[in-house]
Amino acid sequence: MKATLDFGLGGLLLLLAPALFALIAAAIKLDSRGPVFFHQRRRGLNHRLIEVFKFRSMKVLEEGAQVKQARKGDPRVTRVGRFLRATSLDELPQLINVVRGEMSLVGPRPHALVHDEFYGELLESYANRHQVKPGMTGWAQINGFRGETETHEKMRLRVEHDLHYIDNWSFALDLKILVLTPIYGLFGKNAY
Repeated sequence: MKATLDFGLGGLLLLLAPALFALIAAAIKLDSRGPVFFHQRRRGLNHRLIEVFKFRSMKVLEEGAQVKQARKGDPRVTRVGRFLRATSLDELPQLINVVRGEMSLVGPRPHALVHDEFYGELLESYANRHQVKPGMTGWAQINGFRGETETHEKMRLRVEHDLHYIDNWSFALDLKILVLTPIYGLFGKNAY
């Protein structure tokens, strides 16, 4: 049922998205130099490496051990990028990952590899997040745990919410998260 929702709704959204993608791409190109899209290797289901796609929101493209979380007022984030990140529109290209079967619409958010390793060493339960496909949005995000995790406690709480989602998954829970995500995307906090 989850795969049907991902492929069906993800595919439909991807089919409806070209005009919005073109508008966002034009805004990115007018605002700053560099590519429209950003991709980064992250861990998916069973720790498998996947390339996650996003709209570029920063002036600097980081990979490997160089990756730093965006912070409030981060000078690397472009003007358009600030809007894209605040509304989560920078995540829309991950619909490609969903349709390819690498991600789900709902699940624990994938982290940069260097952060994945760090949190895996810090929190014993962190690796359990990889029992399911990573998602474009998740239980943690609609409960306020999105964006920067500047303290160990914030990451512990995010992981706790991710594991709660995994342990309590249902079609109804996915629908609830999908309905609430746009509200939190537009009015939520912690996205820099």
